[in-house]
Parts: sequence; C-alpha cells; structure tokens
Amino acid sequence: MKVGRNDPCPCGSGLKYKKCCLVENNALPKDLKQEYFRKYNIRLKEISDIEALKKAGDLVVRTLDLAEQHIKAGVKTKQLDAIVHEFTLKNHAVPACLNYRGFPKSVCISVNEEICHGIPGERDLKDGDIVNIDVTSILDGYYADASKTYFVGTPSAKARKIVRIARESLKAGMAMVRPGNTIGDIGWAIQKYAEKHECSVVREFVGHGVGFEFHEAPQVPHYGVKGRGIKLVPGMVFTIEPMINLGRKELHILGDNWTAVTNDGSLSAQFEQTLYVTPDGFESLTPYDLNEPLFK
Repeated sequence: MKVGRNDPCPCGSGLKYKKCCLVENNALPKDLKQEYFRKYNIRLKEISDIEALKKAGDLVVRTLDLAEQHIKAGVKTKQLDAIVHEFTLKNHAVPACLNYRGFPKSVCISVNEEICHGIPGERDLKDGDIVNIDVTSILDGYYADASKTYFVGTPSAKARKIVRIARESLKAGMAMVRPGNTIGDIGWAIQKYAEKHECSVVREFVGHGVGFEFHEAPQVPHYGVKGRGIKLVPGMVFTIEPMINLGRKELHILGDNWTAVTNDGSLSAQFEQTLYVTPDGFESLTPYDLNEPLFK
C-alpha cells in the first residue's frame, strides 16, 4: 500500500508519515554528506531543510506572481522593487539582494538587452519590452531563488523567440537533474538546445547551490560537456538559471558595476528555479508553470 506524505504513519506513532518514518527513510548517509562537503564544499540538505526551503520557495513564487500583476507600460522599475520589498517584509522574510555586496535594491530587474543584475530605478517599462524579475527571499534563515522573463504589452517576433528559447532551455537543463547524472549534463543540454535555435549562452554567470546561503557550491554552468563535472546525489539543492542571448554571448558591465548587457545590443532572457535532487529525480522548490503564456 502506498503511503502519502500526509497520511498517518504506518508505524502507529500517530504522526503524519512526513514527520515520522519518511524522515528516517530518507535521511542522508552521514558519510555521503561528509564526502561532498570535504571534496566539493557542498552542503547536502536533509528533509527538514527541504521543508523549510519549500516555504521560502513558495514565498518567492508568490512574490513573482504579485510583481507580474503590476507589469505594464509606464511602470517604473523602482515601483516593482518597492512592491517586492514590501511584500517580502509583510511575510516576515528578508529580500536577499538588498545590500548584498553593495547591491542597492531588493530585487534584480533586467530589461531587453540587460542580461542580469539590473538595478531598479527611474526606467519606464515600454510596450514591447521584455523584463526579467529575479527574486531571492530569506525566510527563517533559508534562501530560495527564482526568476521569470515577462512581456510588456505586445511582443515582437524576436522577443517571443528569445523568451521561448530561454524558458525551454531551463526545461532542458531540469530534465537532466537526477542522481547519477553530472553538472556537465545540465550545461550540455542547455547549450545544445539554445545553439540549435541560433541563440547563445552567457558564460560569465551560472547557477549555484543555495539554501543555507545565497550562493553556495556547486557552480552550475549553462554550457558544458556531457558526463563531466560533479555527480548529482540526493540532497543537493541548486539553481538552474540560463541567460540566453538572441545574438552573441559577449557582454559588458555598465558603470553601476552591476548591470550586465549584451555587447551587440541583442535581447536577453532568463528563467530560473531552485531544484532539489531527490532519490529518483528532482523537485522544484520554486515551482511555476513553464508552459504558461507571459503576455501582459
């Protein structure tokens, strides 16, 4: 008989299965945790950590959903930042971006040719823009991280293409996440898909471990060689966040020392989720529909 997570535990303790024997059955081997920390500085997460991360991830997704409601032509990016900031605090969490290494705002908002780390300010969104909103929240000491790219008004054919390729690139990378595969498999799948559609993959910024801190080991490049890199094991938690350019991959950083933009002025899009490697695959801790239309 299959026992659900919220069913009474068959051991007769009176507790829900998820609070009793499920924890014991899924506990990570001590030697595996020690090995991955010693060799790679990777801190594998226990079931109790995952439950806390799910709460943080749920808040991140709800924050993105709220920001989406306010995306329209004429809205300033600083207004979206204020919405994210206030909602995060209202939910007893902390915006991880604020003051992180000097970053001055609570969320990264990147428009059109901006690849990532855009600083919200006086810029007005315009009809036809694409805008990426990247939210990281700290709830009860746990970090979760996700982003989406949205259309403002009516998108051009080029905007439709790059957003679709970025979204499908994330899906391609996620499909590689299961025990026994490698970090290189993730990057290989993303690079293969993006380049097949004549787009390029940004090299300078990568996915990363997350959970106890904003950025942890391992780094997760969005390009690579199949079979190379660290082997995935249950308990790993990391982001996949491919930044895909419609033109060439080269970039530069603006004078604010944060905003990365494409050298050739081509559009760039990104989607990101926080993933947990389970014994038989993966689970998104920041789940949202990767098939949904992102029109406004």
